[in-house]
Amino acid sequence: MKFERVIMAKEMGPQKLGPLTPLVGEWEGDAGVDLSYHNTDDETNETGYFERAWFKPIPKTENGQQALEGLTYQMTAWRHGEEAMDPFHDEVGYLLWEKKTGQVMRVVVFGRGIAMIAGGSAKARDRKLHFKATPGDPNYGILQNKYLSERAELKGFESTFSFNDDGTFSYTQDLVLKLAALGGKEMHHTDKHTLRRVKRYHPSAQAD
Repeated sequence: MKFERVIMAKEMGPQKLGPLTPLVGEWEGDAGVDLSYHNTDDETNETGYFERAWFKPIPKTENGQQALEGLTYQMTAWRHGEEAMDPFHDEVGYLLWEKKTGQVMRVVVFGRGIAMIAGGSAKARDRKLHFKATPGDPNYGILQNKYLSERAELKGFESTFSFNDDGTFSYTQDLVLKLAALGGKEMHHTDKHTLRRVKRYHPSAQAD
């Protein structure tokens, strides 16, 4: 039994980054679906998109007795038919994991003037990661610019990353918005996509 565990560990590779290890590399997908309110049409519609994502290891970060392993990342998306134009979505940030407590964090800034730290719990070899953030939470909270607070207030955020058996990576994302255009009603702005890796980095070394 001990021999079998050693062989399995070797096959699964190093886990320096814990549950973030499978993300290391560059990814693409062309079947994304964004469901959101469109101001110009005054209705909620789906938008298909192409997306590229980069996840690169960073050096271990220490905050006193806390040690964090992580990745820097960027995800950029273009509407179908607009791949040669400016993207309609861009986000940059960090994915962090604290081995001691099992906390996993998504520290992200969106190009719309939104910043957040979303968090959850994960073990080293978990194949699903769940992130949640709520405005006003002292740990996993959300900040947004003044215009958004008045016209499209972000009331909550949840996201799940899933690592699939075929080597692809899927995510779902749900932003709860209070929209002035809908008389203050709340709506769910959702995104979902599956991406395939197009370039691999060594998970224990910083990528160029």
